[in-house]
Amino acid sequence: MIFTMDVGNTNIKTALFNGSEMVKYWRISTSKTCTSDEYGILLANLFTYEGMKMSDVEGVVISSVVPTINFTLEHMCRNYFGHAPMMVEPGIKTGINLKYENPRELGSDRIANAVAAYAEYGGPCIFIDFGTATSFGALDAKGNFLGGCICPGIKLASEALVGRTSKLPRFELIKPDTVIGRTTVTNLQSGLIYGYIGQVEYLVKRMRVELKAPNAFVVATGGMAVLVAQDNTIVDKLDGLLTLKGLRILYDRNR
Repeated sequence: MIFTMDVGNTNIKTALFNGSEMVKYWRISTSKTCTSDEYGILLANLFTYEGMKMSDVEGVVISSVVPTINFTLEHMCRNYFGHAPMMVEPGIKTGINLKYENPRELGSDRIANAVAAYAEYGGPCIFIDFGTATSFGALDAKGNFLGGCICPGIKLASEALVGRTSKLPRFELIKPDTVIGRTTVTNLQSGLIYGYIGQVEYLVKRMRVELKAPNAFVVATGGMAVLVAQDNTIVDKLDGLLTLKGLRILYDRNR
């Protein structure tokens, strides 16, 4: 079995694959202060709870946008899985063409998303990852990754709005029934969430124009994808495991 880890700024998404089939999925908090043993014991407990053993894992692959904990996770993998992890980094075989001006600047999670999006849905395709930051990526019909755009995630935007104002209250990220709110909280919720939905729709429309593909397939992933995607017709597919699927494919192409 192959163990995949997608290390984000807020959470680490993990999945265990037997071939192309996902056996188990876990999400844990990203902590820059955890030691390799703390991560190892946490994962060991999750495996034990499901009646599985870490020794059954034959390989580990990691994408990370938090470089400061990479050494800790590599250490953990050697000590608890008995394998050095495969890190998604420049030089890895992707099976697609990266048309980025400097591919070394490209986040490893976006590489994994591009690989999985083309493998699962073909091209032209637009993938959106709703995480701490929201990233968009564009693939043409031949599977070339052309680039994309990045904007603040909806949770980050809400924290910045409340943190930089004196009187606005903290609020729950739920979508009100109407855009016109009658309380400060519903004003904040509608402005942020409906405004974000509009932003996504506009960016996708512009990307389709630039791709010259008005029907380019759109797939969304990430923790906040459901909140934004459920109220628009622009997203064709919600795939919460897109990045982890891409990691599994990358492992197969490079081992």
